[in-house]
Amino acid sequence: MIEIGKMNTLTVLKEVSFGVYLDGKQLGEILLPRRYVPEGCEPGQRVEVFIYLDSEDMLIATTQKPRACVGEFASMRVKSLTKVGAFLDWGLDKDLLLPFGEYKQSLEEGRSYLVYVYLDNSERLCATTKVDRYLDKTPATYVPGEAVDLVIADKTELGYKAIVNGEHWGVLYENELFRRVKRGYRTKGFIKKVRDDGKIDLTLEKPGYLRLDEVGQAIIRRLEINDGFLPLNDKSDPESIRDAFGISKKVFKNSIGSLYKQRLIRIEADGIYLSE
Repeated sequence: MIEIGKMNTLTVLKEVSFGVYLDGKQLGEILLPRRYVPEGCEPGQRVEVFIYLDSEDMLIATTQKPRACVGEFASMRVKSLTKVGAFLDWGLDKDLLLPFGEYKQSLEEGRSYLVYVYLDNSERLCATTKVDRYLDKTPATYVPGEAVDLVIADKTELGYKAIVNGEHWGVLYENELFRRVKRGYRTKGFIKKVRDDGKIDLTLEKPGYLRLDEVGQAIIRRLEINDGFLPLNDKSDPESIRDAFGISKKVFKNSIGSLYKQRLIRIEADGIYLSE
């Protein structure tokens, strides 16, 4: 089924002077303007396009990809403010309208805000900063250690709120973050815990021994390219460890302890050595 506001792969039906017409199935023929037609494109070929309504409410296609499709969240910059709302830069030539009634707060030109993309009653694409209404509608059934997709939202006293798989709110705690994040940043993360009240604790590091295995391999590789020595050990300050590996001191200590037990390294006062 062809969907407005999403990426679709459509077949080229015919070529005209101003572009090509695509087979939009139940939506009929859809124009892909000449400036977006891939070189060498001809009838019978399939093209991946984004479909939306133009200023005259006509269906149009583009090979440009937006920062977010219908039903998705993204951070977008305000290009202009008008009486009807804000217009956002979302990666297409045609800007995305954030209606005035969908403001959660006052907006400023040039600043970026987390938004949700939706279709209004006229099937026009719009954005809203009132993202809470689209989250936590179903119970969280994640399990600890499960990999998830995250979109970083607002900074809080505890750390950062993040959208989990486009469906739930979760929290990344400040004291467990060992790399920089910012609003709108997309990344992989992991479920740390789903609390009894349904709230979700997140981490950017694989929990437990899965993460330690990766860290251990990274430590061994670093030792091999540094003549078998690193000036770090379980007494090193957390900042030096984070600068070297992007991990916490606790994870580092556990990992070198595991490597030591396997007799892969020696831990000395001045650092760690590869075992001979």
